[in-house]
Amino acid sequence: MRDDYVLQAREVIPDPYILVNVVSRRVKQLRRGSRPLVESLEKLSAEDTALREIAERKISYELGPE
Repeated sequence: MRDDYVLQAREVIPDPYILVNVVSRRVKQLRRGSRPLVESLEKLSAEDTALREIAERKISYELGPE
């Protein structure tokens, strides 16, 4: 994973535990064939794609009841 993408995503989702869960869920979706929500001229890993989607606010999350 690229550090700059991690830092940008942390600005959107500051809690590292939530960030890991959101990235992990999105990576699974991408690996199963979901289309990326961001365009890139370079070939990005599923993890970097998920981080960029978060940083660009293309995906969001909701916390369930505790």
